[in-house]
Amino acid sequence: MLKKPSIPKGTRDFSPKEMTRRNYIFNTIKKVFEKYGYSPIETPAMETLSTLMGKYGEEGDKLLFKILNSGNFLSEIDAEDLKFSDSAKLSFDICKKGLRYDLTVPFARYVVQNRNDITFPFKRYQIQPVWRADRPQKGRYREFYQCDADVIGSNSLLNEIELIQIMDEVFANLGINTIIKINNRKILNGLAEVTGESEKIKEITVAIDKIEKTGIDDVIKELEEKGIGESAIDIIRDLMTFEGNNLKKICELRRIISQSDPGSSGTKEMEILIDYLRSVELNSEVEIDLTLARGLDYYTGIIFEVKATDIDIGSICGGGRYDDLTGIFGLPDVSGVGISFGAERIYDVMCKLNLFPKDSAGTVKLMFVNFGKKEEKYCLDLLSKIRAKGISAELYPDQAKLKKQMTYANIKSVPFVALVGESEIKEGKITVKNMETGTQEKLNLEELLSLLSQI
Repeated sequence: MLKKPSIPKGTRDFSPKEMTRRNYIFNTIKKVFEKYGYSPIETPAMETLSTLMGKYGEEGDKLLFKILNSGNFLSEIDAEDLKFSDSAKLSFDICKKGLRYDLTVPFARYVVQNRNDITFPFKRYQIQPVWRADRPQKGRYREFYQCDADVIGSNSLLNEIELIQIMDEVFANLGINTIIKINNRKILNGLAEVTGESEKIKEITVAIDKIEKTGIDDVIKELEEKGIGESAIDIIRDLMTFEGNNLKKICELRRIISQSDPGSSGTKEMEILIDYLRSVELNSEVEIDLTLARGLDYYTGIIFEVKATDIDIGSICGGGRYDDLTGIFGLPDVSGVGISFGAERIYDVMCKLNLFPKDSAGTVKLMFVNFGKKEEKYCLDLLSKIRAKGISAELYPDQAKLKKQMTYANIKSVPFVALVGESEIKEGKITVKNMETGTQEKLNLEELLSLLSQI
């Protein structure tokens, strides 16, 4: 008995209708990226594990998909090691490559390898899939697309301003109401420093990053379990639960962490950013969120996260400043900042809120009904002229019953159907049926082209 075919959990197939909608998202994002001067690159789906490991923190490393070495991958493994070795250690002996976890680390590797051919600051965008061995759940997949924009080789906060504008414009163009949340990893470092817990900054950051999912009480419990002192926890709790507008939060930060150099620096950067944003027209609200941590280890400065305000689905875009990601590949002191749009969650948001335009359901604007050999030849000439104008059209390939052909057009959401029989050929006309209203009219080719160019 044949086994029923299936796909791995956390992955999805996409129908033509779904791909048309996904491409609408990709093209919308791409146009904004290019409008702001970003150029496209691509990197391989797999990278060496030495490139990937140690860049995403302990939790992130656990989510890497590893690829078995080619050939007899056990040939160089000692039998005793194979018998007693734990799976984590063994995986590093039999796997030298892995699927990329995100697009930022491969981008840093690309910059280092191509530094002699790059003009800094280098602005790039990248739209490709990534993979994470996460537990599949609502809005979270093991294979998903990221749409990244990064600028590297510049410390200027103008880059952060520009990326906020890009996020705002993309979501305005997609019709999604959003709030852009910002914080600064220097502030979190400063918080750890003033509480006397600098050595446990990673533990603090990992815990704080879970506030939205688990709540403040569970975060406090996790901090206690990790040995964070009571007085430190009190300060962290006070800051994480502080309410007020952006200016009040900046004042509170000055009060609590002004004695810390990184804390003071981070607060100053936030103040400058908020001040500059007053000169920029935005559709989205920008809010300082002191609970925002972004768990990836490579962030060092301002961090971003975007939430849809009309639906609860988690972050749909995020990113931040990384000061020395290229340093681990041999090119130190090159700062960068970037954002990443989560295409899968954006798609889910737009579906649930019915935000896709009607013409995103299908790409074909006109279908010719097939009445026979003579009509086929005549329609092929018309098709060539219509396609030459950049209009998508097709001829039904078989001489099937009219009902079957019209059903096909309906399923594909084709807005107009052309019926060309003997009388139309004699008159040099085309009978055009509007599939939404059911009305028909006879048009010449120029009139038809004018009609189709309007949709």
